[in-house]
Amino acid sequence: MRNDERFEIQRAFDLLPHVIGASWAVVWFRMKKNKKPTKEEFREKTIEYLRMIEPVFESYPKEDEFVEIRKYIEFRKNEEYEKIKSGENKEIEKRYNRYVDYG
Repeated sequence: MRNDERFEIQRAFDLLPHVIGASWAVVWFRMKKNKKPTKEEFREKTIEYLRMIEPVFESYPKEDEFVEIRKYIEFRKNEEYEKIKSGENKEIEKRYNRYVDYG
């Protein structure tokens, strides 16, 4: 698969974890009045909210011309979940630090 064929999916996975996952997690912790969640709690809650949009990740048809992009989406999804869990997603870590520092 050419890079230009997956560019938009790459951009989406660059943004979705912190725009959807971390943003919704922050609101959840605020509403629960938990100003100091652990990093692990924050990461798990981020993934929980990100998983809610998985139907979008699985929305391309199972037709031959979509096989490669579907494989790539599955790969990137799993890679992003692992990066979040391990603390390697810098945007999620930045959102966590900002939340615990400023609430």
